[in-house]
Amino acid sequence: MMSLELSILISSALGLVLAIPSNTCIVMGNLDIIRKKGKLSPSDVIFLGKGIVNILLQCVMSIQAMLYVFCETYMYATDVRGFINVSVFFLIYYNFWLTFWLSAHYCTSITNLSYGFFIWIKRIVSNFLSHLLFLTALGMFIVSVPWFWTVHAESMKSSENSTEDSCKRFRIRIPYVVPMAFLGVILPFCLSLLCLVLTFSFLLRHVWRVKNTDSGSTRPNLQAHVTALRTILFLLLIFIFFCMSQIGLFLHSLSLVIVCWNLQILSPSVEAAVIFQASNKLRRIILRRFWTRSRRNTET
Repeated sequence: MMSLELSILISSALGLVLAIPSNTCIVMGNLDIIRKKGKLSPSDVIFLGKGIVNILLQCVMSIQAMLYVFCETYMYATDVRGFINVSVFFLIYYNFWLTFWLSAHYCTSITNLSYGFFIWIKRIVSNFLSHLLFLTALGMFIVSVPWFWTVHAESMKSSENSTEDSCKRFRIRIPYVVPMAFLGVILPFCLSLLCLVLTFSFLLRHVWRVKNTDSGSTRPNLQAHVTALRTILFLLLIFIFFCMSQIGLFLHSLSLVIVCWNLQILSPSVEAAVIFQASNKLRRIILRRFWTRSRRNTET
């Protein structure tokens, strides 16, 4: 059991060291863009939201880990457990929906689909994104509230005459979980996957047309489109691994629980890396800040 607790502490500390600075750079970089330009693009707004959510999620998961290791009795208290469950799953669900809105933005920006649904999505993402993200956060909070009662603790006694608990475990009420999983996980994943498939198929068709109708003119630069497609793919992979790690935490294999916890606790740091590779503006801002700070230190 000691190896599990030690692994949880190490991964939680590593997650804090990696996730908090990287996601803080994302938030500060976007705030710097607002200060200079007065407005953010839709993708930058979503990156800002993801940075804030990842900071909060990393903090809540680290608190959850410390309570489990140092104050395990508090983890079985109904109020504490319920508050942590609602907070964690609200942030997870909201982050999943942010992935979908980013995928929808890339899809409607890259593809030229003339269907009414995609035209409507493009219009609301371009004009009402901040309102949309607020309504999504409100909806996911309402969806996450049942997690307060969904997980309950059970005490397993070693014998009939024993007065001390030999072990404790959590049980999940399945009727609560199914609608929450559909609204918070399955629906945004399927919509994001649809956007990925549509974007990829459009780019393949576009490349094929350019190749077959090439008349010696300069071909268009598709690097931005490829970066967008790669970003959606990476975020969906993080999506899948996070969900798998959530399921693995309820299994009885110690080694599998350790692996799943490490995948879960490090996911905000990996998302920050994906965001940095997707945004040239953020990379330039961060590099400029570190460059000017290092020059000031050398001059002093």
